Amino acid sequence: MNRRGFLKASGLGIAAITHPPVLRAAPSASDRGILGEADARIEKHRKGDAMLRMVTADGKPLDVGLTVRIDQIRHKFLFGCGIERIPAYEKQFAELFNYATLAFYWADDEPEQGRADYGRAEGMIHWCKQQSITPKGHPLAWNLYEPAWLPDDPDVAMQTQLNRIRQCVKRFKGSIDIWVVVNEASRYDREICKKTAPKLTEAIRQMGVGEYVRRAFQAARQTNPEATPIINDNYHAAYEKVISQLVDKTGKPLYDAIGITSHMHGGYWGAKRTWQVCEYFAKFGKPLHFTETTLLSGEQGWDLRQKRKGTNFIWASTPEGEMRQAWQTVEFYHVLFSHPAVKAITWWDFSDQNSWMEAPAGLVRTDMTPKPACQQLMQLIKGKWWTQTETEVTVGGKTPFRGFFGEYEASARIGNRELTGSFSFDRSAKTTIDVQLREHL
Repeated sequence: MNRRGFLKASGLGIAAITHPPVLRAAPSASDRGILGEADARIEKHRKGDAMLRMVTADGKPLDVGLTVRIDQIRHKFLFGCGIERIPAYEKQFAELFNYATLAFYWADDEPEQGRADYGRAEGMIHWCKQQSITPKGHPLAWNLYEPAWLPDDPDVAMQTQLNRIRQCVKRFKGSIDIWVVVNEASRYDREICKKTAPKLTEAIRQMGVGEYVRRAFQAARQTNPEATPIINDNYHAAYEKVISQLVDKTGKPLYDAIGITSHMHGGYWGAKRTWQVCEYFAKFGKPLHFTETTLLSGEQGWDLRQKRKGTNFIWASTPEGEMRQAWQTVEFYHVLFSHPAVKAITWWDFSDQNSWMEAPAGLVRTDMTPKPACQQLMQLIKGKWWTQTETEVTVGGKTPFRGFFGEYEASARIGNRELTGSFSFDRSAKTTIDVQLREHL
């Protein structure tokens, strides 16, 4: 059985793919178990039941037997992507996602000391607000790059870094309240960091990575106690040490969520490993955010550019690769969405245009036409995992409801009048939710 046949048999069908993806051996027993139970886990962890009480503007229950339409308008779960605000894909982005990662690379934002330019970020924040998309800043501290003007003195360089965290969090308080505070802290001493960010890397070495990360998070928390600070890194044992050290004097975690990168340029993890990563980090008892996801729609391999150096290599998206990317995306999202600890998934490059490493990593091609993976995500996020229903009002204006957690709009017609109302629904919702419907003018 090829993977497409298995997905169809498991209820994870890829309806928009008209040609089978790459033939391969049947999935392992462990993969089959994880995938086969995914829909049941999603039903358990991502949906809930409530009693809705439909009332008019003056608080009177709607008449028994009246039909009410209920339409989901936003997910509680954060389905996101990195964004560059390319006009050609804004519409597609907004139709699919409710969460956006905005770049905050220090060297780019502040090429001259004291003259930071956040015009690009502010423009994207404004656009996100118009589209009801939640923005996230990424990252406040990362020593792969540093401003050329950073002071040589390690103590001064570190204080400058901490001040930068405070300035960003303060400036965007209320506009951006989710931040990747420190990125890849477990790998701060890589040789490439010593070359590209020597001053900051030396400052971290002298302070110690544990103290560096703690101070960075304390700076963010003190500036905006209501924000969600995230620690972010790759899946490996050294990351666990960083997380374990990121606590205050009482042992309380200084982070609110654990970010996990999942760039798979070298090949797809598979369902089993994906589940194991979730289980590994779920033990810390904090929400998991998959912050950087990449699945390629072309040739795979981390060192392809090095191997093809000097050969005018173009890392192209291919029809065969797009089929593979599609079924891998469907699998990966099913596994993550079904795990109760996961609260957000962020695809990294929306388009192949300007993608990291110039790889075929986007959901749309360079001409902005959607790949099968993009179509599949739409069918999942706004189809299979999206609630739209009609129900009849019973005594007292009540009607039972089951749906995915998120934001909803209810509508009903009484004679020539159209009434609409909205409500929020998540696991913390009361047993009975009052939905006030007002005349739609």
